[in-house]
Amino acid sequence: MEDRYELRFSGSGGQGMILAGIIMAEAASVYDTKTATQSQSYGPESRGGASKAEVIISDSPIDYPKATAIDCMLALTQEACTKYHADIKKGGILIVDSDEVKEIPRGDFKVYGFPIIETARKELGKTIVANILSLGLIAELTGIVTKDAMEKAVLSRVPKAFEDLNKRALQIGFDRAKELRAKSGNA
Repeated sequence: MEDRYELRFSGSGGQGMILAGIIMAEAASVYDTKTATQSQSYGPESRGGASKAEVIISDSPIDYPKATAIDCMLALTQEACTKYHADIKKGGILIVDSDEVKEIPRGDFKVYGFPIIETARKELGKTIVANILSLGLIAELTGIVTKDAMEKAVLSRVPKAFEDLNKRALQIGFDRAKELRAKSGNA
């Protein structure tokens, strides 16, 4: 890992991007013993407007807690993708919900498209776990945190009654990321 790895989770308010950022930071700092910071911002509306969470992960102290050169960005909506993609650095990764993001921005970065929300609906019966499915995708595609750390962080944040649902969502993310990587020739 470079000394600093920056992630941005973006979507609309209510899609769980803030929680996804918190879980990623905890996976890195609590369970993988790296240093991590997490920040967030919302659009003018708490539900429906574009929102983002950013996580910075490092093996050493983090001198500036804001993201400036994104290594990996998740976009669950077109608005969020359009609004927040400009900071993705050369060689970075953009993961989009392929049903929602039709206008893929140009840049010198790798794009992975996957129907995240629809997969959560069809395979798990609940779109509310699309953020957890996304965490599985990101963890597998980037390797920035271990699968074990990610699972522990997810389970520490979800109600006991929904642990199995969230574990399944995370596993679907891991599995689909492997398929996406194989299709793109980056296996």
